[in-house]
Amino acid sequence: MSNLHKDLKELGKSGDANRKTYSSASDEKSEPAEWLEKFESPSYIDSMNPLKCDLTLHIQIPEFTSLCPMTGQPDFATIVIDYIPKRYCVESKSLKLYILAFRNRRDFHEACVNKICNDIGILLQPRFLKVEGQFTPRGGIPIWPISTYKPE
Repeated sequence: MSNLHKDLKELGKSGDANRKTYSSASDEKSEPAEWLEKFESPSYIDSMNPLKCDLTLHIQIPEFTSLCPMTGQPDFATIVIDYIPKRYCVESKSLKLYILAFRNRRDFHEACVNKICNDIGILLQPRFLKVEGQFTPRGGIPIWPISTYKPE
């Protein structure tokens, strides 16, 4: 388990944990999916959701960057995540650190979006998940890949 992962486990605890500084996930050598954390969804807990209302989460991350595998130039995007949790929700600080891990990753837009969808899908096993990458145009062509997960 990486130091970053251990520090992340300390979030929310009192004392020194709230004064720690966290480095970018890209500083570590492990797989980015290791930084993702989850918590039990309020929609899953009967006392918090007696009517069994559907909870839909919409997350926009406007500071996504990765590197073009051909040129090494930075690519910029807003990542939009929409999902209906089953039992778990993604913890927001861990998601931020996970997204930062792509900063030095050389991959095509489509591969980044598909990896994010797979990693979150594996972690949460949601009822529905959609990840969209709204990439800044390069050469006048905007590319907005979408990856979806719908369990059967």
